[in-house]
Amino acid sequence: MIDRTIFENKTAAYYTLGCKLNFAETSAIGRQLRDFGVQRARKGQRADICVINTCSVTELADRKGRHTIRKAIRENPSAFVVVTGCYAQLKPEDVAGIEGVDLVLGAEQKLDVVKYLDDLAKKEKGVVVTSETRCIRSFVPSVSADDRTRYFLKVQDGCNYFCSFCTIPFARGRSRNGSIAALTEQAEQVVREGGREIVLTGVNIGDFGHTTGETFIDLLRELDRVEGVERYRISSIEPNLLSDEIIDFVAGSSRFAPHFHMPLQSGSDAVLKLMRRRYDTSLFRNKVDRIRQVLPHAFIGVDVIVGVRGETDEYFSESEAFLRSTDFSRLHVFTYSERPGTAALHIGGAVEPGTKHARSKVLLDLSDGRLRDFYLSQQGCREKVLFEQTGHGEKMYGFTGNYVKVYAAYDTSLVNRVAEIEVGAYSGDEAAMKAIF
Repeated sequence: MIDRTIFENKTAAYYTLGCKLNFAETSAIGRQLRDFGVQRARKGQRADICVINTCSVTELADRKGRHTIRKAIRENPSAFVVVTGCYAQLKPEDVAGIEGVDLVLGAEQKLDVVKYLDDLAKKEKGVVVTSETRCIRSFVPSVSADDRTRYFLKVQDGCNYFCSFCTIPFARGRSRNGSIAALTEQAEQVVREGGREIVLTGVNIGDFGHTTGETFIDLLRELDRVEGVERYRISSIEPNLLSDEIIDFVAGSSRFAPHFHMPLQSGSDAVLKLMRRRYDTSLFRNKVDRIRQVLPHAFIGVDVIVGVRGETDEYFSESEAFLRSTDFSRLHVFTYSERPGTAALHIGGAVEPGTKHARSKVLLDLSDGRLRDFYLSQQGCREKVLFEQTGHGEKMYGFTGNYVKVYAAYDTSLVNRVAEIEVGAYSGDEAAMKAIF
């Protein structure tokens, strides 16, 4: 039995790093503590409990995690400090050794945080409660609202792919998911809370169904029936799992946005083999061509990693040439970071930091040009925009269904409302298009 009295008149501060899935899970932790009477600390107020949800996708993410933990401790010197997330799962003893950390929770424990808070007294050294990767099995529903207008609905967790460069299967366990019925109920709750846009998130969302025997396309069909949701977006989905059926469904749906995000990782088939990816460039090109065939104005975002072990100058040139011949809208460029325990460490041909930086700049410049061209191609189109609640001076911003950023004079009546506009001229200063009403 949990002693509720220890939470009386307590406040909590939350720090989240990494992916949108982490933000959804931090929100679930916050709801759990709120149910026990813990209020969110106001800005500038010292909290009684600090929860830091970490990332570990790169060495930089680890450093940011350590910095954020120490920052939270400085800002809240008397707080009971809980650290969770991927960094906590992968390197729990390192985290526990940071002065001021009281509790380290692994992936299996983090969404049941109250269970481990039987005492809020500071510890001499952080207590570690984690499970081995093979024991990470639970799926806890999570949904969060960002500081703008979108809600992020966790539909899947974990991954079975074990790509050579990636630690996620070790940090989050095997693929698992919620039921369609439960996720649909959460979408209905978002509507009741006034949400208008829901982003479906997870580690490998196209792999949905391992837990329940259901399919991702069936989930999309059921969510599409939820009245009151103006717009859904599908977050990153593996190209081999983005079926023509899903693409055609999005093309025929009035609620699912014409917006796709696919991890390519490399435009060289040789590098894709080193990465242990489950597709080749031919399959990827076919997916892009299919999207353009049925949704010519769709936004297509692509992830690429530069500088992995074994990426020679020739292989990078192949990757660049493939990207230049592919009709994407924007690149998300990541610099390879060596992660302990991954198979990539056994590959020869490490790439020098300077070379990584140069390759990254080439692709970032390509991406900047493509994004501007895509925006300009939308000028004069009539589109529906969901305007964000955060203001920047006298301006407000929003996104069209196909993810074109637009700006307008700030108007409180437009906040969290879908308005039809004409996409106006491009502003380099705003990196956005003007909304014409």
